[in-house]
Amino acid sequence: MNRRDALKQLAAFAAALPVANAAWARDAFTVLNPAQKTDDPSKIEVVEFFHYGCPHCRDFDPLVEAWSKKLPADVSFRQVPAIWNNPQLAGLARLFYAAQVSGELHAIHGKVFVAVQEEKRPLHSEEGVREWITGKVADTGKFMDAYKSFGVNSMLQRADQLARAMRIQGVPTVVVDGRFVTSASMAGSHQNALKVTDDLIERIRKERGGK
Repeated sequence: MNRRDALKQLAAFAAALPVANAAWARDAFTVLNPAQKTDDPSKIEVVEFFHYGCPHCRDFDPLVEAWSKKLPADVSFRQVPAIWNNPQLAGLARLFYAAQVSGELHAIHGKVFVAVQEEKRPLHSEEGVREWITGKVADTGKFMDAYKSFGVNSMLQRADQLARAMRIQGVPTVVVDGRFVTSASMAGSHQNALKVTDDLIERIRKERGGK
């Protein structure tokens, strides 16, 4: 598969997600059955599944970043890259986790969307990543060590297992507390998806007897 075909395949995942015109209603989320365990049961966990080749994820990213900065202490948020047994998506997921492990995620996260979607950079490959990050991170060697590390390999496996367990079919998709799933295609817009997420967080908090 050449680079152009790989990028077309990445975009196809997002293109397959029609955005609903229906107003935010009771069908704005679905219930996972069975519910999935979260990493920290003491907190209400919110997980966003995404990938760097998805234009909807790129649009959603600044909204969810601003939203996540205002979360109360009883809520944890993390992003998980979708892989779907696709080598190109696995490569982009490896880049995400390498940036996270090396402490460079904040510096390059937004730039990766641009590099993949506009500049057509082959950031699913080790060679493409090495060339692109040179000059963008503090220590290229440290970054590439993280990129090839056992820890990042484990993160990739965990991400794939999590997406399968939560039956993630498209991105961006938000899962709340391992129990509820919402997205723009369900809620009607990215903004509504976050409103639904807030309501689900409040619902769970009340169930737990919190304020």
